[in-house]
Amino acid sequence: MMPGSAPPAAGSGMFVPTQTAGTVLCCICGVSMQPNPANMCARCLRARVDITEGVPRNAAVVYCPDCFSYLQPPRSWLRAGPESPELLQILLRRLKHPLARLKVSLSGAEFVFSEPHSKRLRLKLRLRREVLNGIVLEQTHPVEFVVHDRLCDSCARAQANPDQWVAVVQLRQHVPHRRTFLYLEQLLIKHGQAALAIRVASAPGGLDFFFGSRSHAARLVDFLGTVAPIQTNTAKQLVSHDTKSFIYNYKYTFSVEICPICREDLIALSPKASRDLGGLGPLVLCTKVTNAIALLDPLTLRVHHLEEKKYRVYNFKAALTSKQLVQYMVLDIEPESPEITIDGSRYQLAYAQVARMSDFGKNDTVFTVRTHLGHRLNPGDLALGYDLYGANMNDDDMDKALLRQNLPEVVLVKKSYEKRPRTRRWKLKRLPVEEDLGNKAKGEEERRENEYDMFVRDLESDPELRFGINLYKNEDYRSEMASTIGDDVPTVPIEELIEDLTLGDDEDEEEEEGADAGMVE
Repeated sequence: MMPGSAPPAAGSGMFVPTQTAGTVLCCICGVSMQPNPANMCARCLRARVDITEGVPRNAAVVYCPDCFSYLQPPRSWLRAGPESPELLQILLRRLKHPLARLKVSLSGAEFVFSEPHSKRLRLKLRLRREVLNGIVLEQTHPVEFVVHDRLCDSCARAQANPDQWVAVVQLRQHVPHRRTFLYLEQLLIKHGQAALAIRVASAPGGLDFFFGSRSHAARLVDFLGTVAPIQTNTAKQLVSHDTKSFIYNYKYTFSVEICPICREDLIALSPKASRDLGGLGPLVLCTKVTNAIALLDPLTLRVHHLEEKKYRVYNFKAALTSKQLVQYMVLDIEPESPEITIDGSRYQLAYAQVARMSDFGKNDTVFTVRTHLGHRLNPGDLALGYDLYGANMNDDDMDKALLRQNLPEVVLVKKSYEKRPRTRRWKLKRLPVEEDLGNKAKGEEERRENEYDMFVRDLESDPELRFGINLYKNEDYRSEMASTIGDDVPTVPIEELIEDLTLGDDEDEEEEEGADAGMVE
């Protein structure tokens, strides 16, 4: 073939030799291999060159058992769960300088299972380094970290004296029940906002969260502002100061007041508020409370979201609360309009004939009312509502609303269920709240149990309400316990439940956990 001419085509019939890679023999064992600058195979090269030489196989890490955080030298404490990416990053930082000094790069790292009580953390590293004139060699290297328990500064102060707090968040709501705090408690547990608190104490009208750092308290206040309409005031008190170094020590107080409007409250809007909200009401129901208040007109299905700043302009109160709900029997239901969806909730206007359960056997009083629950109620069902016909209210806005127009005699709020399971297949976690037993009123424990039971029922009935919290499987639940409960009673689907992973103390639980971890590995 002439120089500069193109190579023959594949279909030209000319013989084209195949290109084969050349091989050489290993200078040590004589195995055929691809040529490299060392003329040694990978097995012989690994036997004579150790790239992990000088990399430590043992190290130590400091752990605070109270707040579950690890020491990041010199003084930082980082919170990390077992075998989490955050914990892996903390451990690898301890090996950063030895790897950089030996010019070894890290190509991968993973945890190796170890017993939770062994106080050992094991890692398997994949190290890579260039050796012998451009040959890149990769090897695995195990590292074992010994966990030393030591309290961090905040936990040490708390153990020495629980009153040595730096900042306190005083959370209050002036309402006759604690349903809002029950819901906020679950949100704080899910998002871990109260985990850094030194202690949580019960107080009249709310809770007190004590922190060892002002930043931790400020973070809790910021979180509360995203889930509830709040008003915050701050104050600080000088504890001590050093005139030579100009160091001042303060105690900070965050006073957080939650808007006194809760779900299912009946509100009578003033003429000015009704006019400013586009003719809403004057009777409205609170259907949802986040950082804004959702107000529903049950007669027109109009919804308005009122922010906290705008609420402070009107500053209205609830005319009737959920503690004043009355049970009714639905005698007849007649839909008026098709079912619609507003903000993820379904409504349908309908006319319903209802009678108070307390009137059965006494009189024949029947009320015909307009309701937004036409899609839920059927003849024979039970419903909870506000009795405006026989209610004794001391509310100026309600009196003005009665003078302006004819208001309904009954406002239905939700469907009621006569039978409820005593035990449920799910459960909730609770915050460790310190109770003041000395100032506890008579019957307070029974009242709180009833409020908690009502909160649990609301979670079963409202999927939107339990969407933002974690529900855990109840290991003590037995399916035959619910055999006497009707099919129409709302329950939580098992798909929404989370396994409650707890570390057992007996040997059987430890063996099961070890077996499960071995299967995962």
